[in-house]
Amino acid sequence: MAANWHVPTWLERRPQFVLDTTAFASPAGYFSVNQTGDIFEMWQDTLAYPACATVISAFALSLQLIGRTPGVRRVFARLRKSNTLGKTGEDLEAVGNNGERPSHIAQMGGPAVLFCRITCLLSCVALLALSIAGLALSSADDDDEESDQSYWISFGLTATYAYASLLAFMSVISRPSLSKLASGHATLVLLVVWGVYFYRDLWPLATFTLRPLDAAEGSLLWAKIALLTLATVIVPLFCPRQYVPVDPKDPAPEVNPEQTASIFSMSVYTFLDGIIFKAYRMPHLPWEELPPLADYDYAKNLVKRSFPYLDPFQVSKQRHIFFGLMKVFRRDYLLLAVLLLIRVAATFASPLGVYRLLDYLETDGENAIVRPWVWISWLFFGPLLGAIAIQYYVFNTTRMLIRTEAIITQLVFDHALRIRMKSETSESPSGSRATTAVHTPDNASIAEPTSGERSSGAGSNRSEDETVLPSTASTASTTLGKKNKDSKKDDEKQVRPGERPSSSNLIGRINNLVTTDMGNIVDGRDFLFIAIYAPAQIIVSVIFLYAILGWSAFMGLTAMILLFPIPGYVASIIQGVQTEKMKKTDARVQDVTETMSVIRMIKLFGWEPKVSDQLAKKREDELKYIRKYKILELINGNVNYVIPIVTMVATFVTYTVIMGKELTASRVFSSMSVFDVLREQLHTVFALVPSMVQGPAKVSLDRVTEFLQKTELLDEFNENDAASAEVVVPPRATQSDVIGIRAAAFTWSNENDGSMTPGPNRRNFTLRIEDEVTFKRGKVNLIVGPTGSGKTSLLMALLGELHYIPTGPDSFVSLPRSGGVAYAAQESWVQNETIRDNILFGASYDEERYKKVIYQCALKRDLSLFEAGDMTEVGEKGLTLSGGQKARVTLARAVYSTAEILLLDDVLAALDVHTSRWIVDKCLKGDLLRGRTVLLVTHNIAMAGPIADFVVSLGTDGRVASQGTLSKVLAKDKKLSEELAEEREEIQKAETEVDHIDPDDEAAPKKSDGKLVVAEEIAEGHIGWPALRLYLSSMGGGHSFIFWLAVVGFLLICEFVGIFQTYWLGYWAQQYEDQDQADVKVFFYLAVYIALLVVGVTVYCTSCLVYLYGVLRASRSIHKTLLQSVLSSTLRWLDTTPTSRIITRCTHDIQCVDGPLANNLGWVIELTVSMVMKFLAVVSFSPIFTIPGAIVAVVGGWCGQIYMKAQLSVKREMSNARAPVLGHFSAAIAGLTSIRAYGAQGRFKEESFRRIDRYVRAARTFYNLNRWVSIRIEALSALFAACLATYLVYGSHARAANTGFSLNMAVGFSGMILWWIRILNEFEINGNSLERIQQYVTIEQEPKPTTDGIPPAYWPASGALKVEKLSARYSLDGPRVLHEISFDVKAGERVGIVGRTGSGKSSLTLALLRLIFTEGKVYYDGIATDSINLDALRSNITIIPQVPELLSGSLRQNLDPFSQYDDAVLIDALRAAGLFSLQHESDEGRITLDSPISSGGSNLSVGQRQILALARAIVRQSKLLILDEATSAIDYETDTIIQNSLRRELGKDVTILTIAHRLQTIMDADKILVLDAGHIAEFGSPSELLKNEKGMLRALVDESGDRDALYAMAKAVSTSG
Repeated sequence: MAANWHVPTWLERRPQFVLDTTAFASPAGYFSVNQTGDIFEMWQDTLAYPACATVISAFALSLQLIGRTPGVRRVFARLRKSNTLGKTGEDLEAVGNNGERPSHIAQMGGPAVLFCRITCLLSCVALLALSIAGLALSSADDDDEESDQSYWISFGLTATYAYASLLAFMSVISRPSLSKLASGHATLVLLVVWGVYFYRDLWPLATFTLRPLDAAEGSLLWAKIALLTLATVIVPLFCPRQYVPVDPKDPAPEVNPEQTASIFSMSVYTFLDGIIFKAYRMPHLPWEELPPLADYDYAKNLVKRSFPYLDPFQVSKQRHIFFGLMKVFRRDYLLLAVLLLIRVAATFASPLGVYRLLDYLETDGENAIVRPWVWISWLFFGPLLGAIAIQYYVFNTTRMLIRTEAIITQLVFDHALRIRMKSETSESPSGSRATTAVHTPDNASIAEPTSGERSSGAGSNRSEDETVLPSTASTASTTLGKKNKDSKKDDEKQVRPGERPSSSNLIGRINNLVTTDMGNIVDGRDFLFIAIYAPAQIIVSVIFLYAILGWSAFMGLTAMILLFPIPGYVASIIQGVQTEKMKKTDARVQDVTETMSVIRMIKLFGWEPKVSDQLAKKREDELKYIRKYKILELINGNVNYVIPIVTMVATFVTYTVIMGKELTASRVFSSMSVFDVLREQLHTVFALVPSMVQGPAKVSLDRVTEFLQKTELLDEFNENDAASAEVVVPPRATQSDVIGIRAAAFTWSNENDGSMTPGPNRRNFTLRIEDEVTFKRGKVNLIVGPTGSGKTSLLMALLGELHYIPTGPDSFVSLPRSGGVAYAAQESWVQNETIRDNILFGASYDEERYKKVIYQCALKRDLSLFEAGDMTEVGEKGLTLSGGQKARVTLARAVYSTAEILLLDDVLAALDVHTSRWIVDKCLKGDLLRGRTVLLVTHNIAMAGPIADFVVSLGTDGRVASQGTLSKVLAKDKKLSEELAEEREEIQKAETEVDHIDPDDEAAPKKSDGKLVVAEEIAEGHIGWPALRLYLSSMGGGHSFIFWLAVVGFLLICEFVGIFQTYWLGYWAQQYEDQDQADVKVFFYLAVYIALLVVGVTVYCTSCLVYLYGVLRASRSIHKTLLQSVLSSTLRWLDTTPTSRIITRCTHDIQCVDGPLANNLGWVIELTVSMVMKFLAVVSFSPIFTIPGAIVAVVGGWCGQIYMKAQLSVKREMSNARAPVLGHFSAAIAGLTSIRAYGAQGRFKEESFRRIDRYVRAARTFYNLNRWVSIRIEALSALFAACLATYLVYGSHARAANTGFSLNMAVGFSGMILWWIRILNEFEINGNSLERIQQYVTIEQEPKPTTDGIPPAYWPASGALKVEKLSARYSLDGPRVLHEISFDVKAGERVGIVGRTGSGKSSLTLALLRLIFTEGKVYYDGIATDSINLDALRSNITIIPQVPELLSGSLRQNLDPFSQYDDAVLIDALRAAGLFSLQHESDEGRITLDSPISSGGSNLSVGQRQILALARAIVRQSKLLILDEATSAIDYETDTIIQNSLRRELGKDVTILTIAHRLQTIMDADKILVLDAGHIAEFGSPSELLKNEKGMLRALVDESGDRDALYAMAKAVSTSG
């Protein structure tokens, strides 16, 4: 079949040139033109090609072998400027896992690989034998010219087989690397031979016109072909690959099957069979059962591979991270491009096969060259090849996705370890004055300011030493320390419209880089779809359509392009509606989050109905936009459905009417699918190009690049800073044991040169040590000073965290690290590990030392509260620990370490007085700190002063005010002396509390669970019917049957019309076969087709609208049901359920019900109807295919079932493995200063590697499972279509139109199986949200309101309270906490309730409000409270808790959340509560009704919160007020104001019950109720109770330090009475 070769004309015209020239004559004679022609004629024979391939292979092999010699490798190493020689295969397999040299079989890759190599060798030898036999036979023939040529060709083949045999022999006996090389060359050479025989002898069998060229060889020919197929196709496809470790010194202990899988196994993912079926058989597949991680996916190996191109400290020049990632994954993207092109080619195999098959049927095979079974095979192999290509593409992209996540996480983490954490907090909007109280986290907290406050610097000059909070990375210096010359210009660039200013939180930003930004980056990995796939598809589509429909295809293309602005316009409207929808969703989520955060307060005040109504309004606003969004989506979907049909109609009309051609079935059915492809690709280009160019992926890449290149680094990593400092003196120049600083300034940013003055803007704060500060070794050193003086800055300067500016030739900063440094930050930092792991912090466990640390750090009693003791997990950010517990764990970590130097930053701030006293006496004076150097920053001089050997006092200007002994410092600083006196008063007041607990008291009730609060229920397997019924019944409302009949009925009609449309096109085309072209009424068929289209679209829209309103009904109903259930739940349930879980149900899970769940259910229904109808259409024309179709559906469903079972398990494990990666990352970023102080960077990197490896192992398996099911379903689909085509062509003798219609339906049906499985799987996953909601709908509830429970309108007229035999318990089966207590309180009386911890004070409060299970009777103003609706009862009683909860928003919203009162009423209430007594009109930051309150009221002190709660009580005008008195957290002045307000401002008929912690508060009460273990011990007036010498109140008063004052108060009340 090759073309005849002709001798070049120039050679024919000049024969003398060769004949007469003897210079080139051979010894045997002249080289004639005829001989030259013979040689060219010989090469014309395709059997000569293998000899040529052999020569090329031998040459290439020689070059490769030469390249492996040591001399050549050295040359290449020099050229690459590398010091190490590249490793060859010999190096890789030098040793095994145990350090010994493995056996030859093991080096080869195992017995299977060796068997395949031997099989290949035997095949080559057999081929060589057959070839020699043939050569011998040919030499015996006549010695004519033709046989001579045949002999040389046979000789060339024999030489080829001999070369291949030699290579195969080398592959068996040689070293692994040489064996692999030889095997590859042998396979390539034999593949050329196989290709030649395929072309000469196999391809002719697929045609009507050709015959095999070597048929004369008979059975010998087929033996050769069989041996070649075995050696070049079967063995290479099925031979396992040899495992080659990434690092020969560190091979994987267990090899992942992926690394040794054969080509066939990699193509169809059979290497996953084991894990798939194992997961199918197990209820849940644990992480340990997953395939081991391949060593090329180890985090440490990914870092080695990628960091030279990405890490700013390793790249030669700075560039955008995109180019670095491209260099890392350059080979991957090259492979992806090839795979996409293969997919493009394979996409058109089906349309081409259908076109040729139908053309064959239309013409009855006239002039056909290729047999129909070839085109039928295209229907199978084309889609199968395309599926293999696209699945391998996705296999690689998901692998790149996981690797990119691992690389960027580690890259950001590594770089974060070098950055400077700038100290920066926001100013308080309240401008609250500094209290003289003992400092607690409550009065140290401040709120986020508005941008105006931040820019103006208004507010208080809060200390940068209260908490070291980070700021955004400055762009003032690059990684290599290049400072910007124009900082002002740089600042302008930083703050863009819509972005947060440069002072936003750096920790949050870094966390965003590895969550949101990384998600955006990996989502942009498929840019090749736009760069290669879409253009190639469009080009091939247009060529294909032009080939079968002529220039009419361009008319269709023009129509499509003209119509494309319509979906673009609709999409822009959708985007606007989506934006508004998100705003409404955000508003609802914010309200729900706020509500759930203060749900206890809502229940205490009986606000549930009002809150429910408020949230229902927000929900309606959101649902209105969801409805708009869904309707626009429906319009957009219909537009996209109609456009290709309009395009197709325009093309067919042009083809038939204008061009006057016949529209055949082959053209109709082959072009239909191509029009769909064209539409999809044009849509992709129009929609995705703008988003790729300016989309989130690019923005996120820019953000990561900016972080890596422009974040301010510590001085040791910043070359410019280090060099500028060394001009004066190298930092840490002194090598002695001195701890101190001399003649230096320090700033939080290298933007500040130290010349700026201190002020409200803390980024400009400068710490100046003008002389010298040297701390005493082996002693306790105090660092004291007012707020904002730079106490924390001093510690940070010693640790190297601040920018060092030497000011003289003898400047130095010294902190010897040889003996170790430990650091306890004021902002307590814990990891999401056990308490013990947090304390050990990587150190070995010494039981004796550990127990001492627990005792001295006052953790003994805390650990007794947990069932798991010190093995209790602290949760993310230490959520299971209180602030004081976290502070003591942080302190314990420093104490347990063996570090010689301890830097303790205000560790007493978060502790109460008693615990602080314990820490000072037992820990700071203890034996574990004896002889160690302690630098303690503190405000609590009264407590810590006595143990101090050396004190440094800082002034507000950032300079040292004085240093020396405590007495010396106090003598110089009068203000400090005054503070000391006030602190002593506060300590004395705090120590008079009657219910404090000693830190070492272990007699405490244990929590029921030592782990995180209550384990969340996880439903295994499929979505449960109760949850599904909740949703389905909610959609139907009161008429479920009619609703579902309408939805499914309209879909059935729509699908029938759609199928009939396709049939109608075929019927139209068939008319050209049955009658003349002139008689075909084109416009009639066109009109019917358009009418069908309109009917189909109308019916579909009707079905979708019915379904949409059902979805909205369900969304509204489920949200309302969930909220009412949670708001009506018992207090016991709320105590055992973390608020975060409730918020997740009301936000994330509800959003899932609104969107993905509804969409996926709709698609499942739609796909099911479509598949059933298409299957019926196939069966109607080919009834015999009922059984094969059913088998395909069953097998597809079975594959899907296996996949879903495995995938759900692995997805859960992947999610579980992802959280620790982010948790460790977040915890480490939050504690960067502590990690660097301890020198633990290396250990944290190793831990990061370990967690990333655990995540990658699960994630790789999860994504690969999808490939397993996809390839099988697509192969099944292709097989079904090919089998149907075989039957239609060879078995049924159907007409072309009917065959085309059947094939169209079959391809549609089989193609939907995979989508049906995937969407059903997504629906199952989304169903988890439904199940979680269902769990919270069935929780225990409080009694529902009834009409009988509505009290009279006048009630309550007074605050009279009568309690009769009241008992209470927290759960129905729990023990009693109150035991039949009875007492009577008259209206207007003030009653103090007192008792030691556990006596039942709080339980009595909850019982009065019916928040716990009660027995007995409580009469409030004469009506039994158990006969009144709970909301009515609680809304008429006001409770002021010890630390009141406030809502985020304005002060006005907190006093009057439902807008029921005028501002005048609210202002009067604030004045009556005493707020205005605490502030003056001139105060810049005074609190007004418009003052912002942060969530929980965290920007106010506890005293201010109590005052606001009292004002709220005054506004509510309740007749019964319950006050849980605040303790030492309130300063004396605020406490006095609150007590005066309670006495003077409330009505005379208002009854006050005060739960007292200090006796001074209640000794002037009308009556005192003394509780003991849930019983009333005493009840009466103070003076009466004090007369009882054996009474409990008398005992408490006598124990108090203020005994005389208390007796005087009681006497004064009795006298006045």
